[in-house]
Amino acid sequence: MAAKPSSLLIFQPSLNLRLKPFIFSSSSLAFSIILRFPFPKPSFFLNRNFHSSLTAVSSAQSVSDGGTTGGRSGALSPAPTTEELQRIDVNPPKGTRDFPPEDMRLRNWLFNNFREVSRVYGFEEVDYPVLESEALFIRKAGEEIRDQLYCFEDRGNRRVALRPELTPSLARLVIQKGKSLSLPIKWFAIGQCWRYERMTRGRRREHYQWNMDILGVPGVTAEAELLSSIVTFFKKVGITASDVGFKVSSRKVLQDVLKCYGIPQNMFGKVCIIIDKIEKIPLDEMKKELKVVGVSEDAIEELLQVLSVKSLTKLEEVLGGGGEALSDLKQLFSLAEKFGYSDWIQFDASIVRGLAYYTGIVFEGFDRGGKLRAICGGGRYDRLLSTFGGDDIPACGFGFGDAVIVELLKEKKLLPELNAEVENIVCALDPDLQGAASKVATILREKGQTVDLVLENKPLKWVFKRATRINARRLILVGSSEWERGMVGVKDLSSGEQRDVKLDELD
Repeated sequence: MAAKPSSLLIFQPSLNLRLKPFIFSSSSLAFSIILRFPFPKPSFFLNRNFHSSLTAVSSAQSVSDGGTTGGRSGALSPAPTTEELQRIDVNPPKGTRDFPPEDMRLRNWLFNNFREVSRVYGFEEVDYPVLESEALFIRKAGEEIRDQLYCFEDRGNRRVALRPELTPSLARLVIQKGKSLSLPIKWFAIGQCWRYERMTRGRRREHYQWNMDILGVPGVTAEAELLSSIVTFFKKVGITASDVGFKVSSRKVLQDVLKCYGIPQNMFGKVCIIIDKIEKIPLDEMKKELKVVGVSEDAIEELLQVLSVKSLTKLEEVLGGGGEALSDLKQLFSLAEKFGYSDWIQFDASIVRGLAYYTGIVFEGFDRGGKLRAICGGGRYDRLLSTFGGDDIPACGFGFGDAVIVELLKEKKLLPELNAEVENIVCALDPDLQGAASKVATILREKGQTVDLVLENKPLKWVFKRATRINARRLILVGSSEWERGMVGVKDLSSGEQRDVKLDELD
């Protein structure tokens, strides 16, 4: 007599494939599972350990039967007890975000503004893998970013990391393309970045970053263009020069000071990383860190004096009339006047940026109200490519995070109202006309219109409520008498006017 099918097969046919090893190899084990997970309450779907236990048992059973698993085999695990069942944590990992429709509308609005500004400045969009080689981001010891990497070893024993920024990936791609690229390069990207860092307002462990980069232009005209693009974005979203400013300096200023005190070039990056902490740590602690890397007390005092300078006139008095740093800065401020954003920028010698690869002009966008961290930042990085084995190309760029600007727009009450919007909602007045309603929806969609098709037999009261919620412009009603005449009812939801329209005249 043929064996009766298992009750598990009857009640849960969708599990047949996964549970087959239990049923045909060990009937007692299958019966045990049924007892532990009495139907009709299949709460094991909520248990994170169930699938792994199931896979392990299935894999081990296949091996014992002489079969192959096609994957890694695991040790035989006992079925989880009822006490082990638990609901998953419905919150995203700490420091990350979900984007439900209302938040996604805001994100799309912001990214569209990033893209539009980049487009009008003649930049082309690129992107890179979120997962990169860890070596790409470990340049020099002491950088804060080194300790913030989400990094691990993959199954091929390779050290990889979730990208914490986009510029190294840009450098890698430029080296990969080599001489096939035509200079200058003007690229932009909007990418997700990851940093394991302490969270504050506007700072998360994952964020999206808008980058614009220019490669192949050695003069400060490139930096002036980048600053202009950011100012254009701010104006586009309603931010003014009284809300936001840019602190501008040059790393060459510090190079000149350190050179006077015989501090070698290879220490320059370490000194910049320490100075970048000037607003984050006490002054005495910063002095101690500078001493540890070999900066003399006289040089430290001279550095601190220079870092306090807030005008180009004063800087000229400190450094003397000549010097490449002063020349670059004067040219940049002159170009800012021509671009029309001189009231947005100010000189501040303490701005050095914390990443080791910057070589010249550096800048940071800041909230004049002082409530938020740096909004954006960037500068020149002429020698980045050689750190990865490539030929150096003059380069500069900036990074602009999504989280801080959203906080600023909230602060200034400038966030737009972005409601769901659909042009048409199509509804069949009879279940037998659902196919006809689908045809109407298809006609409108092929004309490029947005259509929300009511997929169930719902009362008109429900349809009107939904139309209000999604801000539908028109309600298309498919009724029996109208359809027999090749027509549909069209109701304008703003005026309330309703009329019958022939199907071939619907637009």
